[in-house]
Amino acid sequence: MLETMRPGGITTRTEPAVAEALGAEDLTYHVWGGDWCGDCRRQLPAFAAALDAAGVSPERIHEYPVEKAADGSKTGPNVDEYGVTRIPTVVVERDGTTVARFVEDADQPVADYLAERLG
Repeated sequence: MLETMRPGGITTRTEPAVAEALGAEDLTYHVWGGDWCGDCRRQLPAFAAALDAAGVSPERIHEYPVEKAADGSKTGPNVDEYGVTRIPTVVVERDGTTVARFVEDADQPVADYLAERLG
């Protein structure tokens, strides 16, 4: 669905702790992004590569393409339900409950940011 979610570029850290945190079998990933978005093009390929390295099955990764409305707001699947206002946004759930959330630009790569909160 999202071209930016194809693994590519240099992966973020590949330490076992990051792979272990991301690869927990009870986690589901919801990823909002846009192939037109510069932040998404910079961040999501490495995140996708980290998920791949962690052995996360595609069935546990839900991708939602987002468009930008004329007023700058974001539109797309589940945007309102999850309160997505900036992209990329990644919500990690365990049994339907949000356990971690990455929004747009943090001081570290998406995988590292989430692994710290999941570990």
